[in-house]
Amino acid sequence: MKVLKFTVMVALVILVIWLVNHYGITQLREQVKELGVWAPLGIFLLRFTSVVIPALPGTAYSVLSGGLLGFTQGLLVICIADLLSCSLSFFLSRRYGRTLVKRVVGARFIDRIDRLSQHHLEQNFFLLTGCLMTGFFDFVCYGVGLTKAPWTKFAPALVISIAISNPPIVALGAGLLEGGKLLLGLALVGVFVLAIITGLVQRTQPSHSSK
Repeated sequence: MKVLKFTVMVALVILVIWLVNHYGITQLREQVKELGVWAPLGIFLLRFTSVVIPALPGTAYSVLSGGLLGFTQGLLVICIADLLSCSLSFFLSRRYGRTLVKRVVGARFIDRIDRLSQHHLEQNFFLLTGCLMTGFFDFVCYGVGLTKAPWTKFAPALVISIAISNPPIVALGAGLLEGGKLLLGLALVGVFVLAIITGLVQRTQPSHSSK
C-alpha cells in the first residue's frame, strides 16, 4: 500500500509539472476556470475520499488544490472536504464500531486505529488537537470515534486543527506555481511548524507512519 500511495503522489506531481510546462500557470488557471464547478468538485472528492479511506494519499491534493485553484478557493475546498470527511469518519466509527472501521481502513491499519483509541485522546483536548494536525489525522478521527469522547469535544479540536494545518500546505502549492515568494515563504514556515508539532505528538505515543 505504501508503494501505491507513493506512486499516486508521484503521478500527481508529474501531472501538475506537465500541465504547468504545457500551458503555463496563467493559461492553466484559465483552463481550470472553464471547467466551472467541476474542478473544485473533483479536488473535493479526491480529498474527501482520501480521508475516509486513510490508505489513500491526501496531502498531495492540498498542494494540487492551491496550485490549480489559487490559495483562497483551494483552501476553502480542502477545509470543507476535511470538515465533512473527518466528521463522517468520527460518526461511522462511533455508530458502527471497530468492525466497520476495519472494513474501511483494512486489516493492516486497524491496529493503528486501536492504538490511537487507547491513548486517552478524549481526556486531553490539546493532544487531540495536536494529533488532528498531523499527517495521520484521518486515523485519529476513526480512533476518537471508538472512544467516549463526545462530538462537542471533537468538533472544536477538528475546526482548530483544520484552521491551523491546512493553510501552509495549500499555500505551498499556490506559492510554488505562482512564484509568490512571500506566500511560499510563509508556507514553508507553516510546514516547518507542523513538522515540529508532529514530532512532539509522536513522542507521546507509539510510532505511527504518516499519511
